[in-house]
Order: sequence, then C-alpha cells, then structure tokens
Amino acid sequence: MTIALFDPDRHQHLDIGGWDADRACDTIERIVSDARRAFTPKGLWKIHPNDQEGDEEGPHTSLYFGAAGVIWGLNHLVSEGAASTGPSFAEYLPEIQNRNRSMLESKAWRELLGSAWQTRSWLLGDAGILFTQWKITRSEAVLSSLAEAIAENTEDPSLELMWGAPGTMLAALDMYRHSGSTFWKDLYCAGARALEASFHYDERLGAHIWTQNLYGRVGQYLGPVHGYAGNVHVLLKGRDLIGDAQWASLSSQIARTLEVTAVKSSYGVNWPSRAQPNRDGAPLLLQHCHGAPGMVTALSGLKEPIDELLLGGGELTWKAGPLKKGPGLCHGTAGNAFAFLKLFERTGDTIWLDRARRFAMHAIMQSDAEAAYLGCRRFSLWTGDIGLACFLWECVRGSARFPTVDVL
Repeated sequence: MTIALFDPDRHQHLDIGGWDADRACDTIERIVSDARRAFTPKGLWKIHPNDQEGDEEGPHTSLYFGAAGVIWGLNHLVSEGAASTGPSFAEYLPEIQNRNRSMLESKAWRELLGSAWQTRSWLLGDAGILFTQWKITRSEAVLSSLAEAIAENTEDPSLELMWGAPGTMLAALDMYRHSGSTFWKDLYCAGARALEASFHYDERLGAHIWTQNLYGRVGQYLGPVHGYAGNVHVLLKGRDLIGDAQWASLSSQIARTLEVTAVKSSYGVNWPSRAQPNRDGAPLLLQHCHGAPGMVTALSGLKEPIDELLLGGGELTWKAGPLKKGPGLCHGTAGNAFAFLKLFERTGDTIWLDRARRFAMHAIMQSDAEAAYLGCRRFSLWTGDIGLACFLWECVRGSARFPTVDVL
C-alpha cells in the first residue's frame, strides 16, 4: 500500500510577502514585552489553551513548555542582544523546580511513565531547570544536583532526548565546553558509551536502531524528540570526544538507518514516526518532532553522503507549506523552517535561508492572529511564541541554532 508523504490538510498555503528583518525584530521585542507583563509570582505564565490537557489548571513549569523554558528564552534573547533588558525571573527557578517535581511525582505521571518513571529529564524534569538556573545565575550550588541528575540518567531506558540520557548529555557537554573539566566530559562520554551499546542491528530493518521504553510502551522512534535522530544529534555535538575509528563505524551505521527508513517519491522525502510503521496508508507527519523537518535538522551535521535525502526532506517541507498547528518549534511552522536554516548551513545555498525567512514571516502572521483571537500569547519555548522569537533571531542572524539543543 502506498504511503502518502504528508497530509495537505495539516498545512497552509504560503502567501505572505518577502522577508522584513525590522518586522522580525519588532515581533521578538513584542513577544518579550508581553511575556514580562503576563508573569505573576503565583501563576507564573498561564497555560495556553493549545497546551492544556484535560482539566489541568496549574501553570506548566518545565523547560519544554513551561515557566523554565520561558525564562531560558528570555535570558537567551537578552544575552544575544535580540531583546531589551528586563527582569530575568531567575529567582523563581527553585520554586519552579519544586512545583515541577511535585507534578512529576503525582499519581498521573507515575502511571503515564510506568516502570520508566523519573523526575530528572532535560526537557520535562530537574536537569533542564537546574541548568537554566546555573546559566543565568552561575550558582555553584545547583551543580551537584545537576551532575546527579545527569549521572542517574545515563542508563535511562527511554533512549531519547526528552526524558533520556541524550537530553541530559547536552547539559554535561555544555558544562564541559564551558569549564574544561574532565568531570563533565566523563559524564557526557558515559552517556555516549551507553548510547552506542544500545544501538542494535535490527534484522527486519536491515540497519541499527534504538528501541525506546517510553510512556509504558516499547517502540523504535525516529524523530529528534523521541528517537534516533535526537540521539544522533547529541552524539554529533560531542563527536570530538569519540575516537576516530569508533566514530567512523558509528557514522556509517547512522547513515544506513537514515537511508533505509526514508520514504521517497518524486515530490520529496519523508520519514515515519517509527522505524517500522503500520502500513495502513495514513499520511506521514511532517513536523519537527516527527517527520522530515526534524530529521534534516538533527542530521544536517553528519558528514556522510546523505545530501540527496536531506535535500529531499527540505524540498518536501517547502512544498507542503507552513503547518496549521501554529508558529511553534516542536510541531509548528518555526520548527519546520529550522530544516531550511540547517540546509543553508550545510550547503551555503541562500535559497534555503530565503525559504526559512519566508516561513518566518508566515509564522509571525500565525502568532499575531492566534493572539488576537484568543486574547493571549502562547508563553512556552518548544510549543509557543518564545520559541518563535528564538527562531526569528536565527533568521535575522542567518544561523541555525535550535533552542536548548544547539544553543544551551
């Protein structure tokens, strides 16, 4: 049965004008100003309707789509000179961590994660919040807790970026780059060894793959948030800490997996959410977390002959158009456009920068329209307007640093 590369109903026609750097910078400043005005010590930032699950009321607190991520984004934009100075809200991070830990220790989260339950992860747990606190305050007091979270996550069975060792390895690697301390290098390398040891050959697939134990289920995910691509990206970032012979073997295995899991047509290239998807003919997703945009973004730094696959993924993302879901990173227009920025970085071809900037203008329109309709902005990093602001700044700079993955 033929698999549709994407679902046109999930996308919009790109019909907005050309790049306007002044408008992009103005949008960044408006988002930052709105975020500062919306903050309250008790409520932090209200859950946006599109981030709300069920009848939950309390604010989200994590790096992924909660208060820690907003604080990370505000600090990043000010540090870069992309936004005016103002309150950092860093003094609230200890309380934010406590509230986040209480949420993860609830019965609902324990049941959701099953035997793999934990509270230490990069995007949803302690590590991301602790690192954000250190980044802004340079408080040495948090480093022992951060190191403990990273070390305990080395053998986590989720084997993916959001919950597992790959995410917390990012913090270890950044701390090593900052300090030069072998302590943090060793934490990263321990995770890298565990990842390599769990990258097994699958006879049915004909390639190596990681198998995730996630949310009580076992599967072989491909994308940069929950699977193979995210793991690869973290290994790529620490490539210099892996031996040349070891990396040569691993790199060729990684490229083989990308090839055998690709779904190709004359229209472009996409990848399913899982290495061995159900062949029911359902259209594949085409977004950062699952699909070609995230695969291109995560693997663009791999020095293997994979350009045809990456360019095919980029072309499909362009032809499909912006996502209807909104302007965000994880499953929105900005996230998809990061693939264009990465292809510009890899190839030097300015067509990809131009395409990223066209998507950026559309994402601004989406953000403003949603805010006008709902009467509020979406204050989150990976799903909302703070992530959009970070993406817009990359478009202004002509660079390709994905928040909390490429730039920490």
